[in-house]
Amino acid sequence: MEIKVLGPGCARCQKTEEVVRRAVAESGLEAEVAKVTGMLDIAAYGVMGTPAVVIDGQVKCAGKVPTKDQVLAWLKG
Repeated sequence: MEIKVLGPGCARCQKTEEVVRRAVAESGLEAEVAKVTGMLDIAAYGVMGTPAVVIDGQVKCAGKVPTKDQVLAWLKG
C-alpha cells in the first residue's frame, strides 16, 4: 500500500502526516508513507487544497486534517 500526504509543510500538513503514520502503525498493515511537497506534484492529483491524503493513487481527502479513525477506515476499505 502506498500512502502520500500532500502539502507544502505547514502545521496542518505535518499533523496530517502524524495522524496517517499513527493509523498505519495501529492498523498493522504494510504501507509506505511518503510526503509530497511540490506544488506541481500536488496539482497533478487534482488537489486544490492541502493537506490531502492519497492512498494507492486515490485521493481520500483534501483541504482538512483527517481523524485517525477516518484513516483507519480508508486503510481497511
